[in-house]
Amino acid sequence: MTTPSPSKNDRDRIALINKYEEFINLKLKPSLKATLDARDVVFDTISEYQKLKSQIELIQQNELDELKTMVDLGTQFYVQAHIPDTKYIYVNVGFGFHVQFTLDEAKKFIDKKEKQLQSTADKYSEEADKIRAHIKMTLEAISEILG
Repeated sequence: MTTPSPSKNDRDRIALINKYEEFINLKLKPSLKATLDARDVVFDTISEYQKLKSQIELIQQNELDELKTMVDLGTQFYVQAHIPDTKYIYVNVGFGFHVQFTLDEAKKFIDKKEKQLQSTADKYSEEADKIRAHIKMTLEAISEILG
């Protein structure tokens, strides 16, 4: 017994479903991942600024004129550091530039930077939500084709 070959209508439906699945897998999912990864980088940067701000506040609360601390040189490799004067701090303001601030100036800068970074993170979240909505609509279109 031979199985009947699919009709032209069935072939068109299969081709359309394949096209939608390809769109999801090759366009939407990678775009969603890239957006979420970019947002995670922004969240990591916010976290670093928050840590710096809490360290500044600790220095101010304890009225420390000098400080001994451990500094991460990267990949969890720490060295001991001695800071002889805590009146000023150098803060990475972006694009490889570091600016000398007083502790109060640094806190003000951090507050502004956090707001700017949070706005950027919010935009990435909105973009991710739009991509998720496109994925859902495409999956619903596939469901309608099958139904």
